[in-house]
Amino acid sequence: MGHIEELANRYGSHIKVPWQRSLAGDQKSIFVVYPKAEEPRLRNRIELFEMQTASAGHQWKLLDLTGTFARWMADQEYRETYFEEPESLVMQLQNGFLQYIADRLLAVLTADDVDEDTVVAVLGVASFYGFTHVSKVMKKVIADIRGRLVVFFPGEYEDKVYRLLDARDGWNYLAVPITLHNGMYD
Repeated sequence: MGHIEELANRYGSHIKVPWQRSLAGDQKSIFVVYPKAEEPRLRNRIELFEMQTASAGHQWKLLDLTGTFARWMADQEYRETYFEEPESLVMQLQNGFLQYIADRLLAVLTADDVDEDTVVAVLGVASFYGFTHVSKVMKKVIADIRGRLVVFFPGEYEDKVYRLLDARDGWNYLAVPITLHNGMYD
């Protein structure tokens, strides 16, 4: 069995357990952590996670944030200036881009067809690298998670610390980790 299939099975084991309804938003988050080299395989097999979700009796909504930076930049009035003077983009990244990502995710999390039995799954967080942090996005949306938020996270999880794309800096977060090793399903 390949890595992605094993992750899907571990995810399935977790998602089929009856859900506690009174959890805080960050406790309703699940990070599926996998080696960054597995990203193409995961994308090609994402339906395995959807099938696990459906077999557990839950709805599935997928949001791919991969092209978010390009869409945000295209909408910027001063984009030509940002290309000529990239340092002028820093403030916009810290505030505007972060809020843009959060708004896209919040639109799905709070949609009329999303309820306490829905998994909202997010692909493409690696595309934030160098622009903003996943942890900052999570802080903006955790209060609006109704069912479960599953973040497909190319990187590492060790000693309760997540590292996107195996970066040096990481952060401690209360999400449930689903990993190939050192996780709760080993």
